[in-house]
Amino acid sequence: MNTALIVLAAGRGTRMNSDLPKVLHEIGQSPLLHHAMAAGMALEPERMIVVAGHGAEAVERAASRFDEGIVTVRQESQDGTGHAVQQARAALEGFSGDVVVLYGDTPFIRPDTLEAMLAARARADVVVLGFEAADPGRYGRLVTTGDALDRIVEFKDANEATRAITLCNSGVIAADRDTLFSLLDRVTNDNASGEYYLTDIVGLARADGLSAEVVRCDEAETLGINTRAELAAAEAAFQTRIRREAMEDGVTLLAPETVTFARDTVVGRDTVIEPNVVFGPGVTIESGAKIRAFSHLEGCHVSRGATVGPFARLRPGAELAEEVHVGNFVEIKNAQIGTGAKVNHLTYLGDADIGAGTNIGAGTITCNYDGVFKHRTTVGRDAFIGSNTMLVAPVTLGDGAMTATGTVVTHNVPAGDMAVGRARQSNKPGFATRFFDKLRAAKAAKSKDN
Repeated sequence: MNTALIVLAAGRGTRMNSDLPKVLHEIGQSPLLHHAMAAGMALEPERMIVVAGHGAEAVERAASRFDEGIVTVRQESQDGTGHAVQQARAALEGFSGDVVVLYGDTPFIRPDTLEAMLAARARADVVVLGFEAADPGRYGRLVTTGDALDRIVEFKDANEATRAITLCNSGVIAADRDTLFSLLDRVTNDNASGEYYLTDIVGLARADGLSAEVVRCDEAETLGINTRAELAAAEAAFQTRIRREAMEDGVTLLAPETVTFARDTVVGRDTVIEPNVVFGPGVTIESGAKIRAFSHLEGCHVSRGATVGPFARLRPGAELAEEVHVGNFVEIKNAQIGTGAKVNHLTYLGDADIGAGTNIGAGTITCNYDGVFKHRTTVGRDAFIGSNTMLVAPVTLGDGAMTATGTVVTHNVPAGDMAVGRARQSNKPGFATRFFDKLRAAKAAKSKDN
């Protein structure tokens, strides 16, 4: 059966007290919207439609960053979830199959939960995701008879007996496309909020003799984000889960509570991660690497057996081959570091290609930016770059080349050559003694006058 997803992302989120649309606030350094979309993608949908409203242009850009093939539509007026789903109707023309409705501010729905909902569609015309709530609060309630779902009642419209029900509605619904929109056509806004509720399709379906069923999940999966406090709690829950999964997959975390992961971080088994490491988006660490304390990585790839840090920064485009050593206070950006190369101290390598086995001395800088354009530095295999070398790009150093300490390299260095480019030293006999004697005498005279 084909599947399509509708992700509702039109809400303002007034309780966030923010100019940013609610679904663009981040957990694990990715927008809430991306978490919901990633869960849905596990179903391999034929189509995905994101319904934007408040801050629509920003939401549409974020959706496209996740997948350029995503279709976005707009809900110009905020008239309820049923009205929002209706905005996706035209985008699903010609589609035949199941539609799953997700929410852009509910980031923790698990793919296997969605798969369970699709499996339930073999038994029921409409499937709703529900959960037993420790504190049902203002959630909509699921009214059931045995295993059958009779209707969903929003809190505002519920009487005391219905509010006593602890089986609550997550909002996630699955139904055949034609069934979904046929039922939505009959939904009215005759309720306490004056809105068109998606949830009303359950009662309409049951009245038509169609079946409806609840798939249950853990309450933690249904956590919606409405306030900054809830965002912080969700971040903590996300980090706890990702840390646990990493350790279960064979990663050693020396101080798990201090390591921060991104949504898409990939770490191979037998990697060791020391305390206070931060992973930004787009990081892949192969097996057996070591990421030492207080390092920050984003948009980079670290190969098997490499060591990073402590106090290192890998920026987007950093590619470390096997057995590379990157040490303290080193920053690497858009650079490929060859097998076994060493960049151990106080160095910046940007827009560079460093050959296998090359040693980069402390204080080396690739001078890659002229104020308008970025230029590339290429260093061959088994080269030796002396401490405090400035490599003024574009420049190429051949295999086995070396630079003398303090050299400014402005021309290519052939293989096997040594470059020396620094001011000639001149010693002035006795100057230091005379100079400081003069200064001390001046200081003494000034103190005496005061």
